[in-house]
Amino acid sequence: MWKRLLLGSAISVAMSAMALAAPLTVGFSQVGSESGWRAAETTVAKSEAQKRGITLKIADGQQKQENQIKAVRSFIAQGVDAIFIAPVVQTGWEPVLQEAKSAKIPVFLLDRAIVVKDNSLYMAVVTADNVLEGRLIGDWLVKTMNGKPCNVVELQGTVGASVAIDRKKGFAEAIAKAPAIKIIRSQSGDFTRTNGKVVMESFIKAENNGKNICMVFAHNDDMAIGAIQAIKEAGLKPGKDILTGSIDGVPDIYKAMLAGEANANVELTPNMAGPAFDALNAYLKDGTKPPKIIKTESRLYLPADAQAQLAKKSGMGY
Repeated sequence: MWKRLLLGSAISVAMSAMALAAPLTVGFSQVGSESGWRAAETTVAKSEAQKRGITLKIADGQQKQENQIKAVRSFIAQGVDAIFIAPVVQTGWEPVLQEAKSAKIPVFLLDRAIVVKDNSLYMAVVTADNVLEGRLIGDWLVKTMNGKPCNVVELQGTVGASVAIDRKKGFAEAIAKAPAIKIIRSQSGDFTRTNGKVVMESFIKAENNGKNICMVFAHNDDMAIGAIQAIKEAGLKPGKDILTGSIDGVPDIYKAMLAGEANANVELTPNMAGPAFDALNAYLKDGTKPPKIIKTESRLYLPADAQAQLAKKSGMGY
């Protein structure tokens, strides 16, 4: 009898070890492919999954929350081991996240946060300090202007996205200490290059053909690149007649810096999935719960840094 008990116990331990060692399947509801940074995030997520032997299933939400919710429900039905979400907006997630919780599937948020009454509906959010990102651009502008006046136009990200809200907040906090700097126009360009160009064209027309504009602050690089195109087409010199500051760190913005057409950039690492995979593995291994917010680094780069940054981006999928 005791031999049977020992054998049964050994089999149970072995089966548990096998279950833990079995390849994981993770569903990733990606917000879309609106920017070069987003494409890089997807590429890096695939690479990080491959390193760990994880099967990653990616659903492109095409920047619509209803598509993302549908994808999450599909992942739940498939019985994946975990779900990653890069949420297009920060509200409206409670019902589907409750479904994931009921199915005992841990959820990790990448890049963007959400607002829910019950924070236990998700395991953690891997994100940069988006308020800091906006503040770094604002601090750079305050230092650059050194007390001189500057009229700023702002290209906001997707309305309702936490990253857009936070970057706007950080920039506003930074320039508040410089009364001569003020935001004269602010409108969403939805994080896309095309819309960034269209909105910048309207700003230029409304502000004496751009002569009243000192600087454009774009919530991401793709909108900044669209704005640069609009500035050039208006017969002005981006980087000189109108300064530019943006966030993400895509190769095209560093190319613009080398051409003298962009002035300041804050890099946002595209590796959001790696820390989430590590936190997931630790949780499944021994129940270790990660901190609710897993912070990534954000740094300001100027034209002198552009060549080195451009080289670093090679192979990241931008």
